[in-house]
Amino acid sequence: MADNPYSSLPDHRFWRKAVASLPPFAIDPLVKTPFKIRPQDKVATAGSCFAQEIAHRLQSSGYTYYLAEQPPQGMSKDEALRRNYSMYSCRYGNLYTTAQLLQLIDRAYGRFIPQLDYWNRPEDGRFVDPFRPRIEPDGYATLDEMRADRERHLAAVRKMIETMDVFVFTFGHTETWRHKPDGAILQLAPGVAGGEWDPDVYEFYNMTVSEVVRDFLASVDRIREVNPTVRIVLSVSPVGIIATYEDRHVVESNCAIKSILRAAADEVSRVRPNIGYFPSYDLVTVAPNAGRFYRDDTRRINPHGIDRTMKMFFDHFTERARDEETIRALKFDIAAEAETNARIVCDEEAIESA
Repeated sequence: MADNPYSSLPDHRFWRKAVASLPPFAIDPLVKTPFKIRPQDKVATAGSCFAQEIAHRLQSSGYTYYLAEQPPQGMSKDEALRRNYSMYSCRYGNLYTTAQLLQLIDRAYGRFIPQLDYWNRPEDGRFVDPFRPRIEPDGYATLDEMRADRERHLAAVRKMIETMDVFVFTFGHTETWRHKPDGAILQLAPGVAGGEWDPDVYEFYNMTVSEVVRDFLASVDRIREVNPTVRIVLSVSPVGIIATYEDRHVVESNCAIKSILRAAADEVSRVRPNIGYFPSYDLVTVAPNAGRFYRDDTRRINPHGIDRTMKMFFDHFTERARDEETIRALKFDIAAEAETNARIVCDEEAIESA
């Protein structure tokens, strides 16, 4: 047989050898990573709700999950959980878009001060932060209380950025809502968890590949201005969207959004050093796994799918010892994982109950 460019390629380059001829549990699309995470590395997380899965596993596996925003002294563990002190490394809630991430960084360092200051909740009139309206489940009694908590939060974001060793970020969405006067990006549409919908004040916007890339690279550059050695793990959430504001079927929007995010992730991981792509989306959505890894709602990932993706993460991105004690600690506990999954907070789900 004549030589050709494909003749000497390894098995993982061929669908038949790397997918079709393997049992689903043996499919592993992660071939190499640019770095390894050590147990002592401070690992911070942010992004869509799928990023919380990595946070939960880091906390239970002997690695250093970095909580830069700690609950007040004396607060019980249950109360801290209720008030979202461990959802991510700081209490920003879900950061669905790269535009939201960039503006958070700029707000933390005083580069951007939004004109929009507060919202009120229609059900009780209490104050909420329009950039994380569900982070404080009871809302705030006064505007001063909300502003003071925001300042503490932004100080914690600065601390996290300057002292983290690894930043794990999950791309989640392209559809977003903006405050028209200054382009401030919102976590949720006005009226869903506070504020009032007014088309003269707010607008819908759907990001393109180039905009997702632009804003994430700008975020990386901002972070590395103050923390030049930070390493970044980037993934795309395999969790389906709740709803679309585009005038089309939600299936079409979901496919478009995930395609945009996956293309953007590929681009950014090529143009900056020490950005490793974690193919959770690729593993979950590949044909042999898609029917096995999704829950009955066909949107969220079931415990088996979470376990498989997290195993891939630890197998490739960490220096975990292959001793029996470590393996036992990382083994999947269905009951514990089911309880953890029930606590995953997806701010977008408020759309359906608003």
